[in-house]
Amino acid sequence: MIGSIFAWLGDAAHWQGPDGVPVHLLEHVEYTLLAVLVATAIALPIGLLIGHTGRGTFLVAAVANALRAVPTLGLLILLVLLLLPHVTSDLVYQGPGEAVLVLLAVPPVLTNAYAGVQNVPPEARDAAEGMGMTDFGVLWRVELPCALPLILSGVRAAVLQCIATATVLAYVSLGGFGRYIIDGQDQRDFPQMASGALLVAALALVADGLLALLSRAVVSPGVSGRAGRARSGHVRVLSRARGRFHPAHTLSRQELS
Repeated sequence: MIGSIFAWLGDAAHWQGPDGVPVHLLEHVEYTLLAVLVATAIALPIGLLIGHTGRGTFLVAAVANALRAVPTLGLLILLVLLLLPHVTSDLVYQGPGEAVLVLLAVPPVLTNAYAGVQNVPPEARDAAEGMGMTDFGVLWRVELPCALPLILSGVRAAVLQCIATATVLAYVSLGGFGRYIIDGQDQRDFPQMASGALLVAALALVADGLLALLSRAVVSPGVSGRAGRARSGHVRVLSRARGRFHPAHTLSRQELS
């Protein structure tokens, strides 16, 4: 099987044309990015507002748990069947496909935005208010930068979940790497199915690595803790250097002679 998978991936015919890997890669990335952007635009302001005001905190867990419990494939097929008699364009498939991915991406962004603001040290808020900042100023200039690591972690989780789940969109005639899995199942082409799953896993790993680099570049070292670790590392190095040249370790002239 492994040899068949590498043979399928190494076949130049699978990397060109309308059914080639690059085309389905762009489709898969397009589905994921659009869903994550829409989910972030919806969930991030709500999470920040609830975390800042402390009102409606029960909604965060309720909404997140409810959306996580939604059966993605069942909802996708139901929405397509409901829209099919009324919509004749490709939106009858693309609309429900993006909708189910958005519902999947909202919970991690919402919960992490709320938790990130809630975990901001009260001393930081008090200091900002003491400086005369407005509520919006405290949220924008203090709470949001402090909550950024958790927010980006939620976005990373949403991206990975959308990449993995976007494969089911092939059930309703959409593209992406799920096309190889669904078509391979219909044709009993198991190397094609396994290759499609491998491509999805590779895309998820690459996306997670890129988002990790983005998080490292965007988040302040003081907030992420990198500055403290670097400072402690310098202190340890200096301590070792001083220990080597401590006066107690200096040899006398008699010992040298």
